[in-house]
Amino acid sequence: MIYRENGQFKTSYGADQQIFPIAQDRWAVLAIIAFAFIGVPLLADEYMFRAILIPFLILSLAALGVNLLVGYCGQITLGAGAFMAIGAYAAYNFLIRIDGMPLLGALILGGLTSAAMGILFGIPSLRVRGLYLAVATLAAQFFWDWAFLRIKWFTNDSSSGSVSVSNLDFFGWTIDAPAEKYLFCLGMLVVFGLLAKNMTRASIGRQWMAIRDMDVAAEVIGIRPMWAKLSAFAVSSFFVGVAGAMWGFVHLGSWEPAAFSVDRSFQLLFMVIIGGLGSIVGSFFGAAFIVILPIFLNQMLPALGGLFGVSISTAAVSHAELIIFGVLIVFFLIVEPHGLARLWATSKEKLRLWPFPH
Repeated sequence: MIYRENGQFKTSYGADQQIFPIAQDRWAVLAIIAFAFIGVPLLADEYMFRAILIPFLILSLAALGVNLLVGYCGQITLGAGAFMAIGAYAAYNFLIRIDGMPLLGALILGGLTSAAMGILFGIPSLRVRGLYLAVATLAAQFFWDWAFLRIKWFTNDSSSGSVSVSNLDFFGWTIDAPAEKYLFCLGMLVVFGLLAKNMTRASIGRQWMAIRDMDVAAEVIGIRPMWAKLSAFAVSSFFVGVAGAMWGFVHLGSWEPAAFSVDRSFQLLFMVIIGGLGSIVGSFFGAAFIVILPIFLNQMLPALGGLFGVSISTAAVSHAELIIFGVLIVFFLIVEPHGLARLWATSKEKLRLWPFPH
């Protein structure tokens, strides 16, 4: 049996509380990370880096932040795109206005600025929930879209309204080639992914889940709803803000407020729903699905139309993409609310018994 656990004994509490208590999981994850750092840069081409891998890594980080808030704490948000924009523009201003500011420092400060704004716009969560909270966070999206478009200070008085960043340097390492950008994004994602996983297993993560399941009962057992909800908004916004800064600095290089529109907020929410609410691995599944599906449709639908002698335009492909997204979201909400992560967990449970049917 491939996935057997016989003979794997736990002799300490720490061993039983490992992130991956099963040896096969540990070795598989280590092998995937090693291949991602060593194998992928040797095998992938420039198109793969720019169109798939780098967007996937950055959007996975943003999806992690959204999942901490929506999946683990149960606070609905429709303003993730705004907090990505806050992180990007804050990091840009820290970088150009402070002499000698390192790239990592600008990214972290951009994330902290986004976290502060997340706390501010998370205050309504203390009084409202559900659809009303979603509308309150949507207000942040429209407000910051207007602010970055109209207030010239954020763009360093740029006449075109766009900003650009070049010559990225990470402690002497010049991040210029697509493979170098990929490795930088991968390193950041590994660090933040490990941080997110440990936070969900710690006391703060248990508080978030208690608030999500029943906030009144959580308050009765001594959990402070204000601290739990605002800390979830802060941590989530920090992750999303760092992802936004990386999206602008590493992936785009030059951007304008439209790069972080409300469509980006919905895209991140779709990632969490399809990947799996309350699951770290679900954030990666959702990001991979959202990044790969449009590329797959752009290649498949015209070829399918040519097979039947029908010409399919680019507009039709984009409309089909929206339709498929909507259908998949409805499907997962009805059939499998826990998304692709639950399907993955079910397959692992079946592997424990394979090849026996019982």
